Amino acid sequence: MDLSANPDSPLSGGGNGGGSSSSITSSLSVASGGTPQSPSRYEAQKRRDWNTFGQYLRNHRPPLSLAQCSGAHVLEFLRYLDQFGKTKVHASACPFFGHPSPPAPCPCQLRQAWGSLDALVGRLRAAYEENGGSPESNPFAARAVRLYLREVREHQARARGVSYEKKKRKKPQQLAGDSSSGSFHGNHHQPPPGPPPAAGC
Repeated sequence: MDLSANPDSPLSGGGNGGGSSSSITSSLSVASGGTPQSPSRYEAQKRRDWNTFGQYLRNHRPPLSLAQCSGAHVLEFLRYLDQFGKTKVHASACPFFGHPSPPAPCPCQLRQAWGSLDALVGRLRAAYEENGGSPESNPFAARAVRLYLREVREHQARARGVSYEKKKRKKPQQLAGDSSSGSFHGNHHQPPPGPPPAAGC
C-alpha cells in the first residue's frame, strides 16, 4: 500500500514532533564519518506511513496527540483507508461471492487487501516504538487490532474465494540406500567381491 508522505505532519522530520527515522539515519551516517545513505525501501515506506498516520491524528475531530491514541483510533484509521483500496471484496448477496476469478464486473466495493493492512500495522507498530512509544502502550499491538485483522482476513478469504493459509514445506526424503554406515552414498557402489581362493593340491 503506497501512502503518500506529508511533510507538514508533526511526526515528520520537519515538524515539531521530530525523531523521524530519516533524522536518525542521517545522524548515524555523520557520526560514522560516512555520507548519508538513502533509506531502504522498507524504511522509506515506514516513514511515509508514519507521516500519514500523524496527519490523520491532526485532522481528527477533536485532534489527537500520539499519547491519546488507542487501539480504537487505529481501527478508525484502518477503516478510513478502505476508501483508497483496490481489492474487490464481494458482498454475500453478490453472485460472484467466493469466486476467485469473476467472469464479469460487479458493483461490490473496493477495499484494502488484508495483506496490505497487516503489513501496514507491522510498520506502524515498529515506527511507534522507534519514535519513543512504549511497547506496553503500543496501540498498533492492541488486541482489538489483532482481532480486526483476523476478521478481515477470514472475510476476504470467503468473499474472494482465496486462501491465506501458509503452505507447509515438505521435508526432503532420505535416499533408501543412504545410511550412517556409509555403505551407499549416491552413485558410488562398493567393488564386487574377489574370486574365491583356489583349493589346495
